[in-house]
Amino acid sequence: MRAWQVERLGEPIEVMSLNEIERPTVGPDEVLVRARAVAINFPDALLAKGEYQVKPELPFSPGLELCGEIIELGAGAEAFGLTVGQRVIASKIGVLAEYSVIDARTVFPDPDALSDEEAAALFIGYQTGYFGLHRRAAIKPGETLLVHAAAGGVGTAAVQLGRAAGATVIGVVGSAAKIDVAKRAGADHVIDRSVEDFVQIVNDITHGSGADVIYDPVGGDVFERSTKCIAFEGRIIVVGFASGSVGVAKANHALVKNYGILGLHWGLYATKAPQLIAEAHRELTRLADAGVVRPVIGDSLPFERAAEAIQRVASGESVGRLVVTLS
Repeated sequence: MRAWQVERLGEPIEVMSLNEIERPTVGPDEVLVRARAVAINFPDALLAKGEYQVKPELPFSPGLELCGEIIELGAGAEAFGLTVGQRVIASKIGVLAEYSVIDARTVFPDPDALSDEEAAALFIGYQTGYFGLHRRAAIKPGETLLVHAAAGGVGTAAVQLGRAAGATVIGVVGSAAKIDVAKRAGADHVIDRSVEDFVQIVNDITHGSGADVIYDPVGGDVFERSTKCIAFEGRIIVVGFASGSVGVAKANHALVKNYGILGLHWGLYATKAPQLIAEAHRELTRLADAGVVRPVIGDSLPFERAAEAIQRVASGESVGRLVVTLS
């Protein structure tokens, strides 16, 4: 089979190659999945650079989430309700390949309402948004949600989930070119932080009370300035550090303003509470089938251009989700 592999660490476009390798063999409680579409994530670039928290042995395949078709069941896999020919979604490092062997416990039926490209993008970004907004921040109808990087894959998911939860959603984007994407995702207000002060505008929109929940996948100065527009009993969800810088949390400031800082490492749920991932998937499927959430696909590239796709995500050029398709 063909698989993209990182052969040395560095910029994705420079260190990835499309190779012919042996197709994996399915084992007990595993399924063999033929990929139809692979959604590209920022951690794919971090993996290629050796900057992700997980560091696979070289050479390795990147790719973290896919939509595909089950072509073989390992012994015992049928006990998980899976069948040959079923279209499914799954998350695992190494799925940027024509075939992947995946633990049957981490494979889920995809929503009928979504295309292959959309289904591939439903897993990580939406699960992260769902856990962040509901489990960590306990967002409530009528609250104000501020979403940073609201035109990106993670951000558009949070915008849609915030609207679905009954919140007023303020999106922050990095350029004028990204405003329409955040609006199409459902943001009630969109701020271009390249020319506008999001702190002042959020405080103006909320009449000085600030945002009840702030969803931050950016970090750095964005995190630090977010503390200036957080509401009484507000919650800042730390999702990631796409800026490349980790923001500094000041405990005395959190005490005086009475807000909380919540870390979200969605990947931990797979080992600590996997049943919650299944519960979230069922709710996300319901929302997708009802037309309430739908991944925003900014672009789709053929499998042969996967290295280019990851490089584009690494450079911050993409909007919505960038997906690689396989014929």
